[in-house]
Amino acid sequence: MADAAGLFPGKQFISTVLEALDTKTAMSGEMARRYLMRAGMAGIVIGIMYGTNYAVIAAFGNVGLGDWTAIGRIVGALLFGFALVFIYYSKSELLTSNMMIVAIGAYHHRTSTMKALRILGLCYLGNALGGLLVAILLRFSTVSSSAVGDQMSAAVDHKLSYLSEGLAGWGDLFVRAVLCNFMINLAMLLVYNGLIKEDVMKSLVMIMSVFIFAFLGFEHSVANTVLFLIVGLREGIDVGLALGNIAIALAGNFVGGGLLIGLYYAYVNDDARYLRRQVGPDDAA
Repeated sequence: MADAAGLFPGKQFISTVLEALDTKTAMSGEMARRYLMRAGMAGIVIGIMYGTNYAVIAAFGNVGLGDWTAIGRIVGALLFGFALVFIYYSKSELLTSNMMIVAIGAYHHRTSTMKALRILGLCYLGNALGGLLVAILLRFSTVSSSAVGDQMSAAVDHKLSYLSEGLAGWGDLFVRAVLCNFMINLAMLLVYNGLIKEDVMKSLVMIMSVFIFAFLGFEHSVANTVLFLIVGLREGIDVGLALGNIAIALAGNFVGGGLLIGLYYAYVNDDARYLRRQVGPDDAA
């Protein structure tokens, strides 16, 4: 009989995720207010760090020595990568990583559809409220004015343009959302699987995953929500296009994180059928 631990090396990852799911299920039910607050903190972190990304791009763009914008995008994306680190170590709640967790829980029958939707719904609401708080604060400051505001506005125009391009634009947005949450939850897989022990290496994994999505222009539903709130409160926004962007990004994020990572790893590390086949007649008796 082959060693089951070698055939299913992700068992610890699945166990860790299911334990996290039990905590989230309890908090979103019995302690919904506190769960909402933890999700709100994640929205605040994303708002501040995403704003930092655009501030760095604007700063490099103002250097005036050739085309420094590309360098600014690299540095800004790297700094934005710390958002996931702050969220993870502050024990805040981020919608996109929870998509993976509830998908694994559904596969193992550890959650119901209603409980999973409650976790995701409360989490997104909290993320959005945290982002709204940042947007309100920035509305009454000069932090997002001038070049920084111009970078944010340009990013919003680009994100909304997907909806104006018809099916081709919608498909592009969807694919970018799939790849975005694939990277985010690939990082969480590496953090949760128990093979990486050092906090520095865990942080580097998370920073790199966010850097890839930010630099390549992948679409993150929560980050987009926060950005739309910041720009919308300052200068207005087409609400219909913004909601369309978020809806498609949510669907793509769920496919990338919930299905391509969550459901996939739940299946490939499910040893139940294998162990049943290894039980002989004498053992069965």
